[in-house]
Amino acid sequence: MGHLDEKSFEAAISGCKTCDRKAFEVSTYIDRKVSLMLADANDAGQWAHDGEKFIDGVFLVKCMGCSTDAYASTDCPRCHRKDGLADVLDTMSRLAVPQRCPSCRGTETTIIGFSRATIRAGEGRPAAPTPVTLFGDPGFHVVAIACDTCDWAQVAEGCPLCGNTAGPLRVRP
Repeated sequence: MGHLDEKSFEAAISGCKTCDRKAFEVSTYIDRKVSLMLADANDAGQWAHDGEKFIDGVFLVKCMGCSTDAYASTDCPRCHRKDGLADVLDTMSRLAVPQRCPSCRGTETTIIGFSRATIRAGEGRPAAPTPVTLFGDPGFHVVAIACDTCDWAQVAEGCPLCGNTAGPLRVRP
């Protein structure tokens, strides 16, 4: 579970306390599924999260009118390690993706990773995420890798974002 729950997230985007505007830019880490061949992305990927996991990753909600923070946290968005966000934003993934499956030597794998994204919420706008980081970028963190040919899979130990040994608070796919 993130620092925010659905009720507190809704309260954060209900209206700016400074200017009363109801439009916010939300910064979050959310699940992204990417197909790979020889450890290179076949495409930009697709979102693979639900509402709870979206809210779990929120670390900043900023008014689009006056830039007031409606919510801000420097803790790791997934495991809540104090000031862990600094170890997340510009670091490479802690789980390295092999070019070939170590079990069958297949060339195609699928990963789930945490991608930093922004969402513009409020004033009747649908919440459609825009990726800020993609696979291979600093700030994109691989959570799990699975071979498309055999049953081999690997999951990041601990928190895949900041490296904390406690790991995420919500069970990942």
